[in-house]
Amino acid sequence: MSPDAYLQMAETEAGHWWFRGRRDVLSSVLHRLALPSRARVLEVGSGTGGNLDMLAEFGSVSGMEMDETARMLTAKNTGTRFDIRAGRCPDDLPFDGERFDLICFFDCLEHIADDVGSLARMREVLAPGGKVVVTVPAYQWLWSAHDVYLHHHRRYDRSRLAACADKAGYRIERVTYFNTLLLPLAIAVRFIDRLLRRDRSSGDTTPAGALNMLLYRIFSAERHWVSHGGLPCGVSLLAVLTAK
Repeated sequence: MSPDAYLQMAETEAGHWWFRGRRDVLSSVLHRLALPSRARVLEVGSGTGGNLDMLAEFGSVSGMEMDETARMLTAKNTGTRFDIRAGRCPDDLPFDGERFDLICFFDCLEHIADDVGSLARMREVLAPGGKVVVTVPAYQWLWSAHDVYLHHHRRYDRSRLAACADKAGYRIERVTYFNTLLLPLAIAVRFIDRLLRRDRSSGDTTPAGALNMLLYRIFSAERHWVSHGGLPCGVSLLAVLTAK
């Protein structure tokens, strides 16, 4: 991502409906994974640190982030509470000899050219019986200026994500779409952006207070369905993986 994108993320991820709703969904899924009581957790592509406090509910949290600006913003926001190291997938892994019970790729894999190689490399630091949780943007036909601005390489469907995990040496415990209720809105926003030839998505900024809260409540409500089952379509995909 560009430095501007990280700066915008740092400003919005605490309050923006999408970041808040996604954290609620992810937390509900992680609570059902039967992790060790003090799990070792690694977030790959930890960005500006918006997920770290949520992940700390499950144990000791480390992060890997390639961008210096993002690491500086994380340190500014969280101090020294988390072990954030410079690294890049799949070649520069700064955790040799360490093992993690949970490894998270939260909207990270789409930024990496070698998605299969990056997932495969993480098996080196995955503890026996450990889980890998991946979220990615769904449907290549939803590709837009938003993806270009964020330096995405691709979007995924269920079969593409499953094939990536299989080639990397993982079994899929479960896979589901999410951000389903707002899929029609996402389609409409992308259509308008294309029609107006915008070079950035109109959904990048935080909406006004009441609208932001409404969108958050709609998105967050999906945690009940995602944690207990699955959804057939959505703006995003989530998978829980274990090593073969």
